[in-house]
Amino acid sequence: MSGLTNVLVIIAVVVLVVVRQFKAQPITTDKRWWVVPAVLVFMAVRKPDLLDPHHQALSASLMGVELLVGLAIGAGWAWTTRLWTAQDGTVWSRSTKASGAVWIVGVAVRAGLYAAGAAFGIKQGSAALMLALAATLLVRSGVLIWRAQSLQTAPQGAGAYGDGVPAPSWKDRV
Repeated sequence: MSGLTNVLVIIAVVVLVVVRQFKAQPITTDKRWWVVPAVLVFMAVRKPDLLDPHHQALSASLMGVELLVGLAIGAGWAWTTRLWTAQDGTVWSRSTKASGAVWIVGVAVRAGLYAAGAAFGIKQGSAALMLALAATLLVRSGVLIWRAQSLQTAPQGAGAYGDGVPAPSWKDRV
């Protein structure tokens, strides 16, 4: 695929994921939560220009930092997402304003990394961005499922936020 196609895939995934996360939706704990990140990783590693051949060490370092930023954004996004238990025991989620702030900071940091790479003359393709996005989605989904499972195994009456059940003694971080 061309670079333009990769950019369009990245934009489509980001828009789809971000828009969906700001709507309340049930969290499913099925085994498919890793499929979108796996597809993104596959698309990224199949590209022959994953690293700049003229600056391999710097390119690999920049990609490593990009992956760490992706992991941090995924964790921040997951921990700023509001979770609650419905009357039927289903765990629901919705991103908060803090989640939006995490995304904005993440985009700014990634833009800074891209600018730093350009200043060093590193050729940067879309593969590093796809890997970082995969890391973000993988960590976010994993943490949300872990948090949802802890709510599902909480004692009866330990629902959260506005479902008519008294608030638990612990509180979700937002």
